Amino acid sequence: VPMDGSHWLSMREMLDILRQKGHEVVVVAPEISLHIKPSKNFVMKMYSVPYTQEEMEKDYKAFFQVSFEEGSFFQRVLRSMEGMKRLTDVWVSTCEQLLQNKELIRYLEESKF
Repeated sequence: VPMDGSHWLSMREMLDILRQKGHEVVVVAPEISLHIKPSKNFVMKMYSVPYTQEEMEKDYKAFFQVSFEEGSFFQRVLRSMEGMKRLTDVWVSTCEQLLQNKELIRYLEESKF
């Protein structure tokens, strides 16, 4: 169950190696993500989330844009914290949607994921 961004990019290499060694790899991910995409090297189990690709990309872009904005240190820290709060809300929502997906949870339990 990967996180998007650098966590996924690092994990992706490891999954490819595990597959090459004969392991079955199953990735559980939200249907909306920045980098997590289906591959022939693993089985993808996706679940729905209450936000669009555009909304997520907008939140990430706004968060990273703060680094390049003008203003006092305090203003930039405050804007950065607001952006982190929005991204944290997205991550929490993503986790809630996974845990509320009874069909996917049943699959994970039955397959001893």
